[in-house]
Amino acid sequence: MPDHARVFSLRPEVLRAWRALQGSIRGNLPLRRYELVTLAAARALDSRYCQVAHGAVLVKTGMSVEQVRAILADFHEAGLEPMEVAIMDYARKIAVSAHEIGSSDIERLRAFGLQDVEILDIALTATMRCFASKTFDALGAGPDEEQRALEEQLADLLPGGTAR
Repeated sequence: MPDHARVFSLRPEVLRAWRALQGSIRGNLPLRRYELVTLAAARALDSRYCQVAHGAVLVKTGMSVEQVRAILADFHEAGLEPMEVAIMDYARKIAVSAHEIGSSDIERLRAFGLQDVEILDIALTATMRCFASKTFDALGAGPDEEQRALEEQLADLLPGGTAR
């Protein structure tokens, strides 16, 4: 059982609702975009569990561990497309200081050709990550078995340093 499921084990109806919400948002974004937004928000929130889990998705879908490390170190310098950097900046700002989002933040995304519905999906992804990351961290979620090797490879970049 994934550790996020263990966290919700006392309230399975909440797990079902969270998975439905996550699925309804994820289904509208390309997977890479969804994962980069998620990783940016998780990084801003210092969520070790979510950084490892979503870094693992990126690796599983073809990104190298070295590039995930570069993204965690500084996504601005990780060789990402400018639009990807912009959506990660937006996600980070949502996670850290959503009240400071202004029209210039939205216009920056529109300049890359993103439509308002795509911007909404990015915002929903980042805010959903805030809920999930805070819940998982508050209840001690740890990396799933298949993610432990990646956690060790990323440990020096993660909150708390060494692998758990």
